[in-house]
Amino acid sequence: MTYLRLFWEFFKTGLFAVGGGMATVPFLKNIGLATGWYSQTDLMNMLAVSESTPGPIGINMATYVGYTVGSSVMGVGGGILGAVTATIGLVCPSVICILIVAYFLDKFRTSKLVDNTLYG
Repeated sequence: MTYLRLFWEFFKTGLFAVGGGMATVPFLKNIGLATGWYSQTDLMNMLAVSESTPGPIGINMATYVGYTVGSSVMGVGGGILGAVTATIGLVCPSVICILIVAYFLDKFRTSKLVDNTLYG
């Protein structure tokens, strides 16, 4: 159940945190308060580590939280599974939105109006 909750919390974050990695911080604060997975001090440490490592801040934080939560539940192997679960949960809404847009864009690709709009 912990992995399902981990996926769901980060799915909601990925769905509603629009504006980059720093937009995820309020969501992560609420996750920490609601679940008790990490303290506010841990959140600030995660933010510092995520900013200093390469890659998007939101993805780095999701991976970090997933790893620590998974490790506390099932040990090191669970940490890797937790990291993957949280990361996929955060990315999944964006992928779904892109697939929906691509589907509709493909349907209207033959339209001269859409073609001219995209060209301009």
